[in-house]
Amino acid sequence: MIMIIIQHSLQLHVHAAEAAQVGEGVVKIDCGGRCKGRCSKSSRPNLCLRACNSCCYRCNCVPPGTAGNHHLCPCYASITTRGGRLKCP
Repeated sequence: MIMIIIQHSLQLHVHAAEAAQVGEGVVKIDCGGRCKGRCSKSSRPNLCLRACNSCCYRCNCVPPGTAGNHHLCPCYASITTRGGRLKCP
């Protein structure tokens, strides 16, 4: 039961951050800290951090965990490279 409450709380926080627009007085998230956690198990941490930070600054959102959970941050999940591959780790 507690895990459901924590997960729901996290989803609300992530969705609130996604809805934030620069200049509306909404606090920007700590992209460096969030991406450090997101890329902690990456085989190429420098590349992962560069891509994650770029996506985070654009979306003000980083999905929780080291992989997956893109459904919690649709903006982050929709950014692609020029070659059509997903950009954000």
